[in-house]
Amino acid sequence: MPAFVPTMSTDQVCARDRVPYWSEWIHRLFYGLRSDLYGDTEFDGHMATEDAGDVVLTRLEADRHRVIKSDGLVRASEVGYMKIVAPYRGTAGVEQRGRQAWVSPGEWSLYDTTDSYQVANPGRVEHLIVMVPKALLAERGLPLDSLTARRLGAGGGVARLALQTMRNAWQELPAITPDAARGVGETIAQLVRLSLLELAGRENALTRREMLRHRIKELVLRRLGDPDLSVDAIALALNCSRRQLYNAFDEEPDGVAGYILAQRLEACRRDFEDRCQDGLSITAIAMRRGFNHPAHFSRAFKTRFGMTPSEWRARDPAFAAPP
Repeated sequence: MPAFVPTMSTDQVCARDRVPYWSEWIHRLFYGLRSDLYGDTEFDGHMATEDAGDVVLTRLEADRHRVIKSDGLVRASEVGYMKIVAPYRGTAGVEQRGRQAWVSPGEWSLYDTTDSYQVANPGRVEHLIVMVPKALLAERGLPLDSLTARRLGAGGGVARLALQTMRNAWQELPAITPDAARGVGETIAQLVRLSLLELAGRENALTRREMLRHRIKELVLRRLGDPDLSVDAIALALNCSRRQLYNAFDEEPDGVAGYILAQRLEACRRDFEDRCQDGLSITAIAMRRGFNHPAHFSRAFKTRFGMTPSEWRARDPAFAAPP
Protein backbone atom coordinates (compact mmCIF):
# COMPACT_ATOMS: atom_id res chain seq x y z
CA MET A 1 0.00 0.00 0.00
CA PRO A 2 1.13 3.65 -0.37
CA ALA A 3 3.76 4.87 2.10
CA PHE A 4 1.41 7.05 4.12
CA VAL A 5 2.90 9.60 6.52
CA PRO A 6 1.16 11.03 9.59
CA THR A 7 1.30 14.67 8.50
CA MET A 8 2.39 16.86 5.61
CA SER A 9 2.30 20.63 5.32
CA THR A 10 3.61 23.15 2.84
CA ASP A 11 4.46 25.27 5.90
CA GLN A 12 7.60 23.14 6.07
CA VAL A 13 9.09 24.94 3.07
CA CYS A 14 9.42 28.54 1.97
CA ALA A 15 6.64 30.10 -0.12
CA ARG A 16 8.48 29.90 -3.46
CA ASP A 17 9.06 26.16 -3.08
CA ARG A 18 5.53 25.15 -2.07
CA VAL A 19 4.15 24.41 -5.53
CA PRO A 20 6.93 21.98 -6.56
CA TYR A 21 7.04 20.55 -3.01
CA TRP A 22 3.32 19.69 -3.09
CA SER A 23 3.44 18.28 -6.62
CA GLU A 24 6.48 16.11 -5.89
CA TRP A 25 5.01 14.89 -2.59
CA ILE A 26 1.75 13.81 -4.26
CA HIS A 27 3.68 12.22 -7.14
CA ARG A 28 5.92 10.21 -4.82
CA LEU A 29 3.33 9.21 -2.23
CA PHE A 30 0.60 8.03 -4.62
CA TYR A 31 2.53 6.14 -7.33
CA GLY A 32 3.02 8.99 -9.78
CA LEU A 33 -0.33 10.72 -9.24
CA ARG A 34 -0.19 14.14 -10.89
CA SER A 35 -1.24 17.34 -9.17
CA ASP A 36 -2.22 20.40 -11.21
CA LEU A 37 -2.74 23.77 -9.51
CA TYR A 38 -4.73 25.52 -12.28
CA GLY A 39 -1.60 27.49 -13.12
CA ASP A 40 -1.32 29.05 -9.64
CA THR A 41 2.19 29.93 -8.46
CA GLU A 42 1.26 30.15 -4.77
CA PHE A 43 -0.13 27.24 -2.79
CA ASP A 44 -0.97 26.18 0.74
CA GLY A 45 -1.76 22.57 1.64
CA HIS A 46 -1.90 20.31 4.68
CA MET A 47 -2.67 16.60 5.25
CA ALA A 48 -2.97 14.39 8.31
CA THR A 49 -3.60 10.64 8.19
CA GLU A 50 -5.04 8.05 10.58
CA ASP A 51 -5.26 4.28 10.11
CA ALA A 52 -8.34 2.22 10.96
CA GLY A 53 -6.94 -1.21 10.26
CA ASP A 54 -6.82 -1.57 6.48
CA VAL A 55 -8.93 1.58 6.02
CA VAL A 56 -7.02 4.86 5.81
CA LEU A 57 -8.55 8.26 6.62
CA THR A 58 -6.93 11.54 5.60
CA ARG A 59 -7.95 15.10 6.42
CA LEU A 60 -6.91 17.50 3.66
CA GLU A 61 -6.96 21.29 3.64
CA ALA A 62 -5.58 22.95 0.52
CA ASP A 63 -5.90 25.71 -2.04
CA ARG A 64 -7.53 24.88 -5.36
CA HIS A 65 -5.96 21.97 -7.22
CA ARG A 66 -6.67 18.87 -9.28
CA VAL A 67 -5.25 15.38 -9.04
CA ILE A 68 -5.06 13.20 -12.13
CA LYS A 69 -4.22 9.58 -12.76
CA SER A 70 -3.98 8.88 -16.47
CA ASP A 71 -3.93 5.50 -18.21
CA GLY A 72 -0.15 5.64 -18.33
CA LEU A 73 0.07 5.84 -14.53
CA VAL A 74 -2.15 2.82 -13.82
CA ARG A 75 -0.13 -0.16 -12.64
CA ALA A 76 -1.41 -3.72 -12.69
CA SER A 77 0.60 -4.52 -9.54
CA GLU A 78 -1.04 -1.78 -7.48
CA VAL A 79 -3.04 -2.67 -4.39
CA GLY A 80 -6.70 -1.97 -5.19
CA TYR A 81 -8.47 0.76 -3.23
CA MET A 82 -11.76 2.55 -3.54
CA LYS A 83 -11.12 6.14 -2.54
CA ILE A 84 -13.84 8.34 -1.05
CA VAL A 85 -13.87 12.13 -1.05
CA ALA A 86 -16.27 13.81 1.41
CA PRO A 87 -16.03 17.62 1.60
CA TYR A 88 -16.23 19.55 4.84
CA ARG A 89 -15.87 22.79 2.88
CA GLY A 90 -15.81 23.50 -0.84
CA THR A 91 -16.68 21.09 -3.65
CA ALA A 92 -14.99 18.20 -5.42
CA GLY A 93 -15.60 16.95 -8.96
CA VAL A 94 -14.90 13.21 -9.32
CA GLU A 95 -14.49 11.98 -12.90
CA GLN A 96 -14.07 8.34 -13.92
CA ARG A 97 -15.24 6.05 -16.74
CA GLY A 98 -16.95 8.89 -18.58
CA ARG A 99 -18.97 10.00 -15.54
CA GLN A 100 -18.52 13.10 -13.41
CA ALA A 101 -20.07 13.79 -10.00
CA TRP A 102 -19.77 17.04 -8.06
CA VAL A 103 -20.12 16.67 -4.30
CA SER A 104 -20.54 19.31 -1.60
CA PRO A 105 -20.54 19.16 2.22
CA GLY A 106 -22.98 16.45 3.33
CA GLU A 107 -22.22 14.29 0.27
CA TRP A 108 -19.51 11.90 -0.86
CA SER A 109 -18.34 10.08 -3.94
CA LEU A 110 -15.80 7.37 -4.62
CA TYR A 111 -13.46 6.21 -7.37
CA ASP A 112 -11.22 3.26 -8.17
CA THR A 113 -7.52 4.06 -7.70
CA THR A 114 -6.48 1.27 -10.09
CA ASP A 115 -8.14 3.01 -13.05
CA SER A 116 -7.64 6.46 -14.56
CA TYR A 117 -9.51 9.29 -12.84
CA GLN A 118 -9.50 13.00 -12.07
CA VAL A 119 -10.62 14.90 -8.98
CA ALA A 120 -11.10 18.65 -9.39
CA ASN A 121 -11.09 21.08 -6.47
CA PRO A 122 -11.74 24.48 -8.11
CA GLY A 123 -11.62 26.43 -4.81
CA ARG A 124 -9.98 26.07 -1.42
CA VAL A 125 -11.21 22.87 0.19
CA GLU A 126 -11.35 20.86 3.36
CA HIS A 127 -11.98 17.18 2.63
CA LEU A 128 -12.11 13.88 4.42
CA ILE A 129 -10.55 11.26 2.16
CA VAL A 130 -11.09 7.59 2.96
CA MET A 131 -9.32 4.66 1.28
CA VAL A 132 -11.09 1.30 1.52
CA PRO A 133 -9.51 -1.86 0.04
CA LYS A 134 -11.52 -3.05 -2.95
CA ALA A 135 -11.42 -6.57 -1.54
CA LEU A 136 -13.67 -5.41 1.32
CA LEU A 137 -16.30 -4.09 -1.12
CA ALA A 138 -16.17 -6.34 -4.19
CA GLU A 139 -18.43 -9.03 -2.78
CA ARG A 140 -21.83 -10.45 -3.72
CA GLY A 141 -21.45 -9.30 -7.30
CA LEU A 142 -21.44 -5.59 -6.38
CA PRO A 143 -20.88 -3.74 -9.72
CA LEU A 144 -18.16 -1.33 -8.56
CA ASP A 145 -17.34 -0.24 -12.13
CA SER A 146 -20.78 1.34 -12.52
CA LEU A 147 -20.88 2.96 -9.06
CA THR A 148 -17.84 5.21 -9.19
CA ALA A 149 -18.22 8.97 -9.73
CA ARG A 150 -21.71 9.04 -8.19
CA ARG A 151 -23.21 11.35 -5.57
CA LEU A 152 -24.10 9.70 -2.27
CA GLY A 153 -25.40 11.00 1.04
CA ALA A 154 -27.59 13.88 -0.07
CA GLY A 155 -30.73 11.77 0.14
CA GLY A 156 -30.04 10.45 3.63
CA GLY A 157 -30.30 6.75 4.38
CA VAL A 158 -27.35 4.45 4.88
CA ALA A 159 -25.05 6.67 2.77
CA ARG A 160 -25.60 9.54 5.23
CA LEU A 161 -24.92 7.16 8.13
CA ALA A 162 -21.70 6.06 6.43
CA LEU A 163 -20.60 9.70 6.10
CA GLN A 164 -21.32 10.45 9.76
CA THR A 165 -19.40 7.33 10.80
CA MET A 166 -16.37 8.29 8.70
CA ARG A 167 -16.33 11.79 10.16
CA ASN A 168 -16.73 10.54 13.73
CA ALA A 169 -14.00 7.96 13.18
CA TRP A 170 -11.55 10.65 12.06
CA GLN A 171 -12.19 12.56 15.29
CA GLU A 172 -11.84 9.56 17.63
CA LEU A 173 -9.13 7.39 16.04
CA PRO A 174 -6.18 9.12 17.79
CA ALA A 175 -7.66 8.12 21.18
CA ILE A 176 -8.48 4.44 20.58
CA THR A 177 -6.41 1.25 20.47
CA PRO A 178 -5.23 -0.35 17.22
CA ASP A 179 -7.62 -3.29 17.70
CA ALA A 180 -10.56 -0.95 18.22
CA ALA A 181 -9.44 1.12 15.22
CA ARG A 182 -9.47 -2.01 13.06
CA GLY A 183 -13.07 -2.67 14.12
CA VAL A 184 -13.96 0.91 13.21
CA GLY A 185 -12.42 0.39 9.76
CA GLU A 186 -14.48 -2.76 9.26
CA THR A 187 -17.63 -0.84 10.22
CA ILE A 188 -16.81 1.89 7.71
CA ALA A 189 -16.26 -0.70 4.97
CA GLN A 190 -19.57 -2.39 5.80
CA LEU A 191 -21.50 0.90 5.68
CA VAL A 192 -19.85 1.90 2.41
CA ARG A 193 -20.75 -1.51 0.93
CA LEU A 194 -24.36 -1.13 2.07
CA SER A 195 -24.46 2.37 0.57
CA LEU A 196 -23.28 1.03 -2.77
CA LEU A 197 -25.77 -1.83 -2.67
CA GLU A 198 -28.53 0.71 -2.07
CA LEU A 199 -27.26 2.84 -4.95
CA ALA A 200 -27.07 -0.20 -7.25
CA GLY A 201 -30.73 -0.91 -6.49
CA ARG A 202 -31.69 2.49 -7.90
CA GLU A 203 -29.66 2.06 -11.08
CA ASN A 204 -32.49 0.70 -13.22
CA ALA A 205 -34.56 3.84 -12.66
CA LEU A 206 -31.60 5.99 -13.67
CA THR A 207 -30.46 4.02 -16.68
CA ARG A 208 -32.51 5.86 -19.32
CA ARG A 209 -31.48 9.29 -18.04
CA GLU A 210 -27.82 8.31 -17.86
CA MET A 211 -27.92 6.89 -21.38
CA LEU A 212 -29.25 10.23 -22.61
CA ARG A 213 -26.49 12.08 -20.73
CA HIS A 214 -23.92 9.83 -22.37
CA ARG A 215 -25.41 10.51 -25.81
CA ILE A 216 -25.35 14.25 -25.12
CA LYS A 217 -21.69 14.15 -24.15
CA GLU A 218 -20.79 12.13 -27.23
CA LEU A 219 -22.60 14.63 -29.45
CA VAL A 220 -20.86 17.58 -27.78
CA LEU A 221 -17.43 16.04 -28.36
CA ARG A 222 -18.23 15.29 -32.01
CA ARG A 223 -19.48 18.83 -32.68
CA LEU A 224 -17.21 20.78 -30.37
CA GLY A 225 -16.02 23.02 -33.18
CA ASP A 226 -19.55 23.95 -34.27
CA PRO A 227 -20.22 27.52 -33.04
CA ASP A 228 -23.98 26.89 -33.39
CA LEU A 229 -23.95 24.00 -30.93
CA SER A 230 -26.52 24.82 -28.22
CA VAL A 231 -29.12 23.21 -25.99
CA ASP A 232 -31.75 23.58 -28.71
CA ALA A 233 -29.44 22.14 -31.37
CA ILE A 234 -28.67 19.12 -29.16
CA ALA A 235 -32.37 18.55 -28.41
CA LEU A 236 -33.14 18.63 -32.13
CA ALA A 237 -30.30 16.26 -33.01
CA LEU A 238 -31.28 13.74 -30.31
CA ASN A 239 -35.05 14.13 -30.82
CA CYS A 240 -35.76 15.03 -27.20
CA SER A 241 -37.03 18.05 -25.26
CA ARG A 242 -35.05 20.74 -23.46
CA ARG A 243 -36.52 19.45 -20.19
CA GLN A 244 -35.20 15.95 -20.87
CA LEU A 245 -31.76 17.43 -21.52
CA TYR A 246 -31.82 19.40 -18.27
CA ASN A 247 -33.01 16.34 -16.31
CA ALA A 248 -30.22 14.24 -17.80
CA PHE A 249 -27.69 16.81 -16.58
CA ASP A 250 -29.17 17.43 -13.13
CA GLU A 251 -26.00 16.03 -11.50
CA GLU A 252 -23.71 18.29 -13.53
CA PRO A 253 -23.03 21.58 -11.69
CA ASP A 254 -23.06 23.81 -14.79
CA GLY A 255 -25.74 22.13 -16.90
CA VAL A 256 -25.54 21.38 -20.60
CA ALA A 257 -24.31 24.82 -21.66
CA GLY A 258 -21.65 24.79 -18.94
CA TYR A 259 -20.50 21.36 -20.06
CA ILE A 260 -20.11 22.57 -23.66
CA LEU A 261 -18.05 25.56 -22.50
CA ALA A 262 -15.86 23.44 -20.21
CA GLN A 263 -15.11 20.92 -22.98
CA ARG A 264 -14.22 23.69 -25.42
CA LEU A 265 -11.87 25.31 -22.90
CA GLU A 266 -10.21 21.98 -22.09
CA ALA A 267 -9.73 21.30 -25.80
CA CYS A 268 -8.10 24.72 -26.27
CA ARG A 269 -5.82 24.09 -23.28
CA ARG A 270 -4.66 20.80 -24.78
CA ASP A 271 -4.09 22.49 -28.15
CA PHE A 272 -1.94 25.17 -26.52
CA GLU A 273 0.29 22.47 -25.03
CA ASP A 274 0.59 20.56 -28.31
CA ARG A 275 3.91 21.66 -29.79
CA CYS A 276 2.66 20.58 -33.23
CA GLN A 277 0.21 23.47 -33.07
CA ASP A 278 2.68 26.22 -32.16
CA GLY A 279 2.18 27.72 -35.61
CA LEU A 280 -1.50 28.42 -34.97
CA SER A 281 -2.57 31.64 -33.30
CA ILE A 282 -4.62 31.67 -30.10
CA THR A 283 -7.59 33.07 -32.01
CA ALA A 284 -7.37 30.38 -34.68
CA ILE A 285 -7.36 27.62 -32.04
CA ALA A 286 -10.27 29.19 -30.19
CA MET A 287 -12.37 29.54 -33.34
CA ARG A 288 -11.60 25.97 -34.34
CA ARG A 289 -13.04 24.88 -30.98
CA GLY A 290 -16.30 26.78 -31.47
CA PHE A 291 -15.58 30.21 -29.95
CA ASN A 292 -16.76 33.19 -31.99
CA HIS A 293 -15.56 36.05 -29.79
CA PRO A 294 -11.87 36.24 -28.75
CA ALA A 295 -12.59 38.51 -25.77
CA HIS A 296 -15.23 36.14 -24.38
CA PHE A 297 -12.88 33.20 -24.89
CA SER A 298 -10.03 34.94 -23.09
CA ARG A 299 -12.23 35.81 -20.08
CA ALA A 300 -13.66 32.31 -19.86
CA PHE A 301 -10.21 30.71 -20.14
CA LYS A 302 -8.77 32.87 -17.35
CA THR A 303 -11.76 32.15 -15.12
CA ARG A 304 -11.25 28.40 -15.51
CA PHE A 305 -7.46 28.17 -15.47
CA GLY A 306 -6.31 31.28 -13.63
CA MET A 307 -4.28 32.58 -16.61
CA THR A 308 -4.99 34.24 -19.92
CA PRO A 309 -4.48 32.02 -22.99
CA SER A 310 -1.22 33.79 -23.86
CA GLU A 311 0.10 33.39 -20.30
CA TRP A 312 -0.78 29.69 -20.31
CA ARG A 313 0.90 29.11 -23.66
CA ALA A 314 4.08 30.94 -22.60
CA ARG A 315 4.48 29.34 -19.17
CA ASP A 316 7.37 27.17 -18.03
CA PRO A 317 6.94 23.57 -19.32
CA ALA A 318 7.93 22.36 -15.85
CA PHE A 319 4.46 23.34 -14.69
CA ALA A 320 2.70 21.57 -17.54
CA ALA A 321 -0.97 20.76 -17.13
CA PRO A 322 -2.24 17.18 -16.84
CA PRO A 323 -2.31 15.06 -19.97
